[in-house]
Amino acid sequence: MSRPTPLVAGNWKMNGLRAALAEITGMGQAYDAGLKSKLELLICPPAILIGAAADVARGTGIAIGAQDCHAKADGAHTGDIAAEMVADAGGSFIIVGHSERRADHGESDAVVHAKAQAAVRAGLKAIICVGETEAERRAGKTLDVVGRQLDGSIPASLTAANLVVAYEPVWAIGTGLTPTAADVAEVHAFIRQRLGQIIGKEAGGVRLLYGGSVKPSNAAELMGVPNVDGALVGGASLKASDFMAIAGVYR
Repeated sequence: MSRPTPLVAGNWKMNGLRAALAEITGMGQAYDAGLKSKLELLICPPAILIGAAADVARGTGIAIGAQDCHAKADGAHTGDIAAEMVADAGGSFIIVGHSERRADHGESDAVVHAKAQAAVRAGLKAIICVGETEAERRAGKTLDVVGRQLDGSIPASLTAANLVVAYEPVWAIGTGLTPTAADVAEVHAFIRQRLGQIIGKEAGGVRLLYGGSVKPSNAAELMGVPNVDGALVGGASLKASDFMAIAGVYR
């Protein structure tokens, strides 16, 4: 199976007012035909901006997604959004299982599994996040933790067409710290192998993203690691210049 088309995704987290949508305009202007032929771009703004972001991104080739969803399609779930609502607003991806959701909202692997199923139910693609804490890495438990998260979070029915997996070591998110290229290579190779056990032959086509303090200065090294098919970018995705510098490593 040929290497998957890289995906560079921006997770704005709880950042951005309507004025920030101008950054998507800037990204679209820099996302030229040459770059479009080499990779896919995605921005996941706060839920309240998804519809407006989809309008701004229309015609640019930039996909818009959500940072989370509820497992159910509707109901009495105050403050939540359904995957179907994301689709209706113009979104095409949903991030599920981000470590900040797992930690801040107590989301278990079973909850992440249900949300991933919801994303696919709505015709969207699920970006399922996995990663270890600093204490777990120091204890030599990285692969055990990531393996458990993969086993519990990924529905066996998903395919390369609707699944993306993002490895984000918790200790690297927003800290400026990053694992070595060798560390990333080890974990991504493990993820690829474990995916084969979960979803079978489709595993080779699933895009595996690295996330955690990705920035223009380290993107080329990280994106050059075997089994790294793009990046899930946090803070550096808030500015068009930084985000497109990261995407530009694929030129």
